[in-house]
Amino acid sequence: MKISTRSLSLSASVLALATLTACVAPAPVYQTSRYPYQAPQPVAQAPYVEYGQVANIEVIRSETQGTGTTGGGAVAGGVLGGVVGNQFGRGGGRAAATALGVVGGALLGNSIEANRNGPRAYESYRLSIQTENGAYRAFDVASPGDLRIGDRVRIEGGQISRM
Repeated sequence: MKISTRSLSLSASVLALATLTACVAPAPVYQTSRYPYQAPQPVAQAPYVEYGQVANIEVIRSETQGTGTTGGGAVAGGVLGGVVGNQFGRGGGRAAATALGVVGGALLGNSIEANRNGPRAYESYRLSIQTENGAYRAFDVASPGDLRIGDRVRIEGGQISRM
């Protein structure tokens, strides 16, 4: 059974292109906050329970710096584009398609890398809770859920629940 080099290189091109497009999704960033949302529990003590009222909910915006492009995306895109472009045409047309594939792939690869390494903006929420003894406690959370200003809450072991 003879396998055509043209179909083999086309299959390799499609596989490489699929691998490159898998790099488009940004990696998750886990943000640490200054105020613990879930405080660690002491082993020997029972959880301490407080009651209070939501005094304020603030939106906190933060941004990470982008790292820019290194050129790796352009090189990988250029190679893949050249391989794909080489599959089309004959003679001078094949050379033109290859050159066009290299240039287009390099531009696309550089764009993908720039999007992946660009700055990212994040939002979290700071809940300010006035406890029954008059003290204020602040909690940074990803989402306030169904909590609104004025809601009565229970704080047990660093966990906030609506009453």
